[in-house]
Amino acid sequence: MSERALEREAARQLDVMREGSVAFHGEEDLRPRLVAALEEQRPLRIKLGMDPSAPDLHLGHTVVLNKLKRMQDLGHTPIFLVGDFTARIGDPSGKNKTRPALSVDTVEQNAKTYVEQVARILDVDHAEVRFNSEWMEDLSPADMVRLCSHYTVARLLERDDFAKRYRAGEPIAVHEFLYPFVQSYDSVALRADVELGGTDQTFNLLMGREIQRDYGQPPQAVITHPLLVGTDGAKMSKSLGNGIGITDPPDEMFGKVMSVSDALMLEYYDLLHDGRWEALSSLRQAFRDGEGDPMEFKLGLARSLVERFAGAEAARAAADHFRNVVQGKQTPKDLEEIRCETGPSGEIGLLELLERLELITSRSEGRRLVGQGAVRVDGEVVADPTLRLSPGCFLLKVGKRRFAQVRLS
Repeated sequence: MSERALEREAARQLDVMREGSVAFHGEEDLRPRLVAALEEQRPLRIKLGMDPSAPDLHLGHTVVLNKLKRMQDLGHTPIFLVGDFTARIGDPSGKNKTRPALSVDTVEQNAKTYVEQVARILDVDHAEVRFNSEWMEDLSPADMVRLCSHYTVARLLERDDFAKRYRAGEPIAVHEFLYPFVQSYDSVALRADVELGGTDQTFNLLMGREIQRDYGQPPQAVITHPLLVGTDGAKMSKSLGNGIGITDPPDEMFGKVMSVSDALMLEYYDLLHDGRWEALSSLRQAFRDGEGDPMEFKLGLARSLVERFAGAEAARAAADHFRNVVQGKQTPKDLEEIRCETGPSGEIGLLELLERLELITSRSEGRRLVGQGAVRVDGEVVADPTLRLSPGCFLLKVGKRRFAQVRLS
């Protein structure tokens, strides 16, 4: 390939890398490195790290995963880093208080399905899937002290969330300061050329550039992307109950997308379409111009997302379910009866039963839903979260979309 052709290809690839991003730090440093890699037919190493702080990935994670896949399609090596070590520290980004560290068992349990979930987007057979415990558990105390010597407390307090907590007198645990050091050292261990992340990770990602320099490596380029908000308009998070998981049942995913406000639909489309959904583009434009039907656009968006992660047949069934059950207020026709034991007392608490059936994620969520009048037993609204059920057959409904036909004995 001629020098001019190499420059053109590098410019094209940089355009792809830049697309949809908020910031591209170190682009000019990366350009000659990319040209040299193309000339040598050598892929760049593109890093994306995620902590298994919850068992499931959500749609917000797919924003940067989509970019990683596009860079894989350009011929570069994607590195999906499972932060099993950093998850034990707890990422303080965006937090106003110390985040509890997770146990080793919890982290391992959460990480088990990460690779399978990532494989729905990334070609993991032609990617590096790594765990940062590989090198962090071998780092000696002296190595850790040496790593921490490359940054000052004053610099760490420039980080927005630390600065706010410090000014407000909120405690900052010492171990939280270690998180950006470990994330930065990951880039050293992996010799990353580029690191992707959300805008909430900007400080850590840029710190990685500096730490790489201190360890004698060329600094990685950093490409940050917008954060997808949850169904309530706050940052999407499974712990906040506003997330849409990529492994959610199709009916659940469809219903959650339909609960997103009209004001957020354009953002969801723009961050998640990843060059697909051509049939939706005209609906999007009409909606943006104030001429289209918001419901038609939202239905199309929900179908497209479910089809992407569960297939066309599941998307059609989820659309039918939404139309009949949510809009038509019908009870699902295909409910299978679930048999449950009440236990020695001959009774079972409603919230315990709902949790056992996975109709709620926690009893605190159950109490909140009861308070909102969103829980029904045989069509009757439940007002008392301490309600106990005796043996019998019951139709349980939580919210608009969750049902269970239960026989207690």
